[in-house]
Amino acid sequence: MRVTRETLLRIAKETAQERAYNDSDIAAVYLTGSLLNMEPILGGAADIDLIFVQKSETLKPREFIKLTPDFHLDVSRRAKSEFKSPRELRGDPWMGYELYDPILLYEREKFFDFVQASLRAGFDFEQPPLILQRCRALLAHGRGIWFDISEAQEATPAAMRKYLKSLFHVINAVAELSGPPIYDRRLLLEFPARAEAVQQPQLTERVFTLCGAADVSPQTMSGWLTDWRAAFLAACGQPNVDVRVHAARLNYYEKAIKAMLGGATPYAALWALIQTWTASVEVLPEDSLRLWQNAMHALGFGGEGFAQRVEGLDLLMDDVEALLEDFAKNNGVDFEPVSGL
Repeated sequence: MRVTRETLLRIAKETAQERAYNDSDIAAVYLTGSLLNMEPILGGAADIDLIFVQKSETLKPREFIKLTPDFHLDVSRRAKSEFKSPRELRGDPWMGYELYDPILLYEREKFFDFVQASLRAGFDFEQPPLILQRCRALLAHGRGIWFDISEAQEATPAAMRKYLKSLFHVINAVAELSGPPIYDRRLLLEFPARAEAVQQPQLTERVFTLCGAADVSPQTMSGWLTDWRAAFLAACGQPNVDVRVHAARLNYYEKAIKAMLGGATPYAALWALIQTWTASVEVLPEDSLRLWQNAMHALGFGGEGFAQRVEGLDLLMDDVEALLEDFAKNNGVDFEPVSGL
């Protein structure tokens, strides 16, 4: 079966209509994520990101539904009450872009046009004050997470997870200066262009270095895939596992990692590899850590290396804060420091 963007869009619409027909609590369904772009398939795999807007406040968990080994539905849910203040959502670095230009697939009650019109009102969404607000929110979140590991001396799975989460927000604090946030699988693949867009190409090397790209070869990374895969599958279904570690998403990550390793920017594969591997081993028995620990050591996170990376992340946040301050000055916007939050 040949799967195209049009095929996935058709499946998205049919799913929205079928679910809404069988569930009167669904007020609307809209499409977001990579399928909004013309090239949603990476390495031959993709997901369909659907947001179900529900009338009730009690929401079901995020849901992954396998369509084929290479394609799945990623269903998230939001309460209708979350949309009561669309003007406030303009400053939200996640929901703001999610609502700015999605594809509406189903609407039981007419409210989406009003929400979107309020969000876009006066063309303010893409103006410097709101751009800065969203970027500052991301940087503040990254800084807050960083404080939790600022004195950590060892790259445990829990500490690495927080390190990566902090770095993820800092990367997007730069990315949102020129567009929407970048999500996990494509984070390092798309970041170089975003750094270039704000005349900060040197940030690309720093971000890749903080992920360990300077310490390993693509061949070494390829050699880890068997162990990564085993950990991922062992963690699927375990209590408290990161929701993204799901059997329906195995090919979604594995094929993307292999495609990036064989592409022009092989180190872009690092993010999906180490993030999902870390999330997997965090819920596995301690005797399952050895192979992951060996990989983290090779990436420069072993021994004193982790503390040095945490310090490097601190310096990156300082420089991103200076970048945001310059952006504010150049656009006549008041700036409040993020450091110390």
